Parts: sequence; structure tokens; C-alpha cells
Amino acid sequence: MAQLPLLAKDNLVFPPIDSALREPEGLLAAGGDLSVARLSEAYRRGIFPWFDDDQPILWWSPDPRVVLFPEHFKPSRSLGKLLRQHRFEVSLNRAFDDVIEACSEPRGYSAGTWITRDMRVAYKGMHQAGLAHSVECFRDGNLVGGLYGVGLGNLFFGESMFHRERDASKVAFAHLVRLLRDHGCPLIDCQIGNPHLSSLGATEIARNKFVQFLDQMDDAPIDWQALPRTMPPW
Repeated sequence: MAQLPLLAKDNLVFPPIDSALREPEGLLAAGGDLSVARLSEAYRRGIFPWFDDDQPILWWSPDPRVVLFPEHFKPSRSLGKLLRQHRFEVSLNRAFDDVIEACSEPRGYSAGTWITRDMRVAYKGMHQAGLAHSVECFRDGNLVGGLYGVGLGNLFFGESMFHRERDASKVAFAHLVRLLRDHGCPLIDCQIGNPHLSSLGATEIARNKFVQFLDQMDDAPIDWQALPRTMPPW
């Protein structure tokens, strides 16, 4: 790995994001901590942590950036049909801890997880501070899918999603997008793309364009405490 700037635990300053490496794409710095203050500063700068248990804390700011524009979101025909069936009870911030624990469980294609114990503790702290949020899908009282991420200003920074019942995470995502669209969110940060995100309408934009949204994120902040805890039917 190339020589990286090392962050001090007593200093929240990050290197300029345009100094991030091209290989691996977007790697910016190492070290520091996962305090609420540092995480908040990172997201406001377009930076996020991503590392494995056997690595130091690594900070990333890739270019291009994968995002989704809520105003352009249109569910696919199959997802729209599923939403109209009202198969799940969808809620906001009802079970954050359970959602992040479920997201951290190994997937079929990997025995490990990037959502380490330290990451789970950190984002639970963000949730307690009112900065991290979850959307849950329940069926017959059981948590069957959901997602979590960070809400700052008028933006949402998605972190992870899971499902225990087919398409439950897609339903959670669709409800989140509608909620954010209705409350003035111009952009959801998806960080790094994958086929699942692409199927939901995520697209790439240049990092400098992404920064323009960051610069305006506090113009009309979303009041998360005022949002309904039970999502209305689609």
C-alpha cells in the first residue's frame, strides 16, 4: 500500500480529498478514530471509513462518486408491484441496533465483514447523537430487512442494507427515497457502486460535483426528529 497520511487522534483535520489515491481508488488517509466528531467531519468533507478487522482505520473519497437522486427515482415494475402489496410494515429508527448487527453478518459470498465491532459501536454512537438512521421492514413482527446510514443537513449517506426475506431491503430503500424526496433531500450518497445499487437507479458523478452538494447541505436541513416513525403505505 502506498504511504498514506496518518491522522492523529487529537486532530480532526483530513487531507484534501483531491489528494486521494487513484490506486486503490479513493484511499485518502489512515488512523485517527471513529468518534462522532470525526465521523461527522468526514461525511461533511465527502470522506467515509472502510476497513477490515486486520487493517487500521482507512478513509476514502473516491472519484467518481456513486449517488442516487431521489427526484429521479422510479421503482421498477416488479418493485412497484411489490410496494403496492404492502407486504411489510416499514418504519424509521425503530430498530437501529438490530439493523446494523444484521448488516454486519457475513454474506453468502464472504466469510468476513467490513462492519467491524468498532464500526458498529461507532455508528450506534452516531445514532444516539441523532446523526445515523435506519429504515426497517417487519413482517409478522419479525425484522426481515432494512438499511442504515448518516443524515447530515439535507443529505443522506447510505452505509449498508440487508434482507432476510427477498426484496425487503429494496422496499426499505424505496420508502427511504420517497421520504427523503418529500423532505427536500437532493442526493443520497451510495459511495461505491455495485449491481444492486445500479438496479435501484444509482449513478456516477464526478467528485467535484458531489462536493457542490456538500457545500449546500446545510441550506435547508432535514429535521429527522420530526419525521414519522411509521412509513405510510406506498
